[in-house]
Amino acid sequence: MPVIHYTHCPVCKSHNLQPVFNVKDYTVSGKEFEIVHCNDCTLRFTQDVPVLEEIGQYYKSEDYISHTNTNKGLINRLYQRVRVRTMKQKAAVVKKYTGLQTGNLLDVGSGTGTFLHTMRLQGWRVSGLEPDADARELARTEYGVESNPSHLLFSLDSCSFNAVTLWHVLEHVHALHEYVEQMKKLLAKNGVLFIAVPNYTTKDARVYGKYWAGYDVPRHLYHFSPKAMQTLMEQHGLEIAGMLPMWFDSFYVDMLSSKYKTGKVNYVSAGLHGLASNINAVGNVQQCCSVIYVVRAK
Repeated sequence: MPVIHYTHCPVCKSHNLQPVFNVKDYTVSGKEFEIVHCNDCTLRFTQDVPVLEEIGQYYKSEDYISHTNTNKGLINRLYQRVRVRTMKQKAAVVKKYTGLQTGNLLDVGSGTGTFLHTMRLQGWRVSGLEPDADARELARTEYGVESNPSHLLFSLDSCSFNAVTLWHVLEHVHALHEYVEQMKKLLAKNGVLFIAVPNYTTKDARVYGKYWAGYDVPRHLYHFSPKAMQTLMEQHGLEIAGMLPMWFDSFYVDMLSSKYKTGKVNYVSAGLHGLASNINAVGNVQQCCSVIYVVRAK
């Protein structure tokens, strides 16, 4: 299978790299992938990931909730319950930082259409892009939302969206710089880009090490630190106007991490680790398990 082997950092192009550890794909293949650290911008990335044309097979699992909406197992049932609340929180974030009650919104990596549905109910004109055909079909049947294949991102009109959202998507994108540049072009005047990604510098990532579920290899191609995200945005004439915590993510990620480490979920231990991680991040969003970056053009 063709793979991508980096000799330089995908963000800053530095050759000052070092291996961290190997992480197992617990969702689909059982294969191990090396995590590499950039000593300059502090990005981590997954080495030897499948090329774009081959990676789709690593998403084909009933347990991959963003493509299936599965409620199989207690962890996924809890995720489904919490998601109702987090969708409303994300909608409030979009309204607050755009200053608009309605507008044009593009959700990149829209999955099964839950966020598109939420924003449409609140009066927004929504467009979605999603690479997985099965997820697009679920969006259509469950919510009546018509999303399009992701490659159409580069066919959209410039300056046409008040908000562009990527909820845990940018870490999956092969054409990283091309995507960021195109999303910048798609923003209308005073438009806002919202990027949510896991943060490997969080306390729970240090606790679980190679078992931390936020690495999610090989689907997660990049593992961002706040410094790496700032470096990437600056390269494209964008600036981070705000950073927001995603408090629920630590509990979900830590439950999965507990399962990966011991073979079963220790709900008490995972809950305590998630709580400790969040307490550590109070007053310092850069320590949160997942971060929403609010991004504007300079």
